[in-house]
Amino acid sequence: MSRKLMAAAIALPLVALLTAQAAFAQAKPEVLVKQRQAKMILQVKYFGPLVGMAQGKVAYNPAVVQRNAGFIDNLTRMSWDGWDPSTRNVESRTLPAAYDNMAKFNQYVSRLENEAAKLVAVSRSGDEAAVKAQIGAVGKVCAGCHDDFRSK
Repeated sequence: MSRKLMAAAIALPLVALLTAQAAFAQAKPEVLVKQRQAKMILQVKYFGPLVGMAQGKVAYNPAVVQRNAGFIDNLTRMSWDGWDPSTRNVESRTLPAAYDNMAKFNQYVSRLENEAAKLVAVSRSGDEAAVKAQIGAVGKVCAGCHDDFRSK
């Protein structure tokens, strides 16, 4: 048997085992909650400065708007499996209503993804007023979801 074939025969099952273990580890409810919380922290990190610009509290910076809009768009498209039903009893600020009405929750997800994509597009236009309006539209979706599904 050749060395390459022997190495492949040893490596392939090992890689499969490691991949399966990683996938299983990510399926733990506590891990899913930590992942979704990390995602939300990053969304706040990149959305906060945009809100400050929209409110006139921070100087408007088109380069930061474009960069942060892209980050937000990417974050909104990351997996939403952090709200898997298995996470219902893990301590977090998510209200039971999120799990009881996943259809409504998923509508918020879809709206956020759409509004974030619009923010990316408008950030490239150079139209400061349109950007600020779209920041408001994204914020409105976030606030609606938080009002309905997050404890105070």
